[in-house]
Amino acid sequence: MKKLPIVVVIPTKNEAENIARTVRSVIDHVDHVVVVDSDSTDDTRALAEEQGAEVVPYEWDGKYPKKKQWCLDRVRPEIPWVLFLDGDETPSPELLDELHRIFGREDRTVKPAAFDIPLGYWFAGRRLKHGYTIVKRVLLDRTRCRFPELGDLDAPGMGEQEGHYQPLADGTVVRLKAPIEHEDLDPVRTWFDRHNRYSDWEAWLEHHPDVREDIRVAKTRQGQLFHKAPFKPLVSFGYAYVLKRGFLDGRAGLDYALAMSFYRWQIALKTREGARP
Repeated sequence: MKKLPIVVVIPTKNEAENIARTVRSVIDHVDHVVVVDSDSTDDTRALAEEQGAEVVPYEWDGKYPKKKQWCLDRVRPEIPWVLFLDGDETPSPELLDELHRIFGREDRTVKPAAFDIPLGYWFAGRRLKHGYTIVKRVLLDRTRCRFPELGDLDAPGMGEQEGHYQPLADGTVVRLKAPIEHEDLDPVRTWFDRHNRYSDWEAWLEHHPDVREDIRVAKTRQGQLFHKAPFKPLVSFGYAYVLKRGFLDGRAGLDYALAMSFYRWQIALKTREGARP
């Protein structure tokens, strides 16, 4: 099977539980797999190398570019197309087939500047088939895409990683049909740990409306609509559990809808706290 002219970039920090599976899922399909690691204290680097990935160390200097843009600038720059995967993500077999159809022919020019890919989301050990539809712009022609610099360097919660916004594309963006499977093998408490940090960032944005507006423009259409919604905890639960039929996923669907509603409540509470004199 001919390898795809794509470099898969996996930004990591302490992903020993997941990284071997992620690297194995793509190592035979693409030209290069590069793990860009932020000083992991577990076996992330060794496990990635055992599976055939190249490992590149990364240390953030507190300035722009942040981590993913740094990867676009520096990691295998001779290959235009970059697919970002989190350390707990794997492309579905259907997505790999889709990529081979798009990139597999030498005489075919790939016209879009980027591809949006939906996530097959797992929560507390179960694959959700309903609820939120999460889409990420993670397959990029680096010559036509760039992450914006949005003035959030002083914001808590995100640090070296770009926040909840998309890279901007100079050209057409096409949404693919098949998903990336997002299955974290770490305990569910790590989901709450991450989202506690994310809510710090989101609350900071509420007190910096100029930055918040710049970030709104760099979100998905769904994200832009939700950005303006009132009563976000209630809207979040109603959207995921009722409108998007999360109840069909049973207890896992309820747990996820409640978790996302709690996340939105955290943001609102921290925003109110930050407004006190």
